[in-house]
Amino acid sequence: MNIAIIAHDNKKAELTFFVKTFFHFFTRQDCNLFATGNTGRSVEKMGISNITILQSGPMGGDAQIAALLVEGKIDIVFFFIDPLDSHPHEVDVHMLLRLCNVHNITLATNKATATHIIHSILASSKIPQS
Repeated sequence: MNIAIIAHDNKKAELTFFVKTFFHFFTRQDCNLFATGNTGRSVEKMGISNITILQSGPMGGDAQIAALLVEGKIDIVFFFIDPLDSHPHEVDVHMLLRLCNVHNITLATNKATATHIIHSILASSKIPQS
C-alpha cells in the first residue's frame, strides 16, 4: 500500500499528530509513504523510516506525487488542505486533486475523512471470527 501524505503549512501539525495517532498503521510492513518536503521531514522525525521525501509542494512536490499517482504507484492520498489560506502552487494542488478523481484514487483532504479511511482499511483487513 503506497500512501502519499501532504499538508499545507497551517495543517502540518494536524497531519503529524494524525500520523502519530495511527503510528501502528503507517509503520506496517506493507505501507510505503511518499511525502512532500517539510511534511515528510516532520513525519520522519517520529521514527518512521518507510518514507520517501520528495520536493516541497511549491517546488514541485505535489506534481511529483501526481506523477507517481498517474504511474499507478500511489493508492491513497492524505492531503490536509488549508481552505482558508491562498497557496502559491494552487494550480498544482488542483491538478493533484483532479488526477485523484480521474484515476479513482482514495483521497482525504481532512482529518475526519482520513480517519474513516484508516478505520475502514483496518476493519477490512481483520480475519472474520468463525
